[in-house]
Amino acid sequence: MLGWALTFLIIALIAAVLGFGGIAGAAAGIAKVIFFIFIVLLVISLLAGALRGKSPRL
Repeated sequence: MLGWALTFLIIALIAAVLGFGGIAGAAAGIAKVIFFIFIVLLVISLLAGALRGKSPRL
């Protein structure tokens, strides 16, 4: 999921450089939403692992 967020961020940056403002804004918005979903799922996963007594593997 983080990979998708980075992909949309790169698309937004390339579109912004080329002058496609609408596409850049949309891609940046999608990247932001996917990134926040990733963060929420990461926190839930870490909390679930902590409640089960397992240490997170990094």
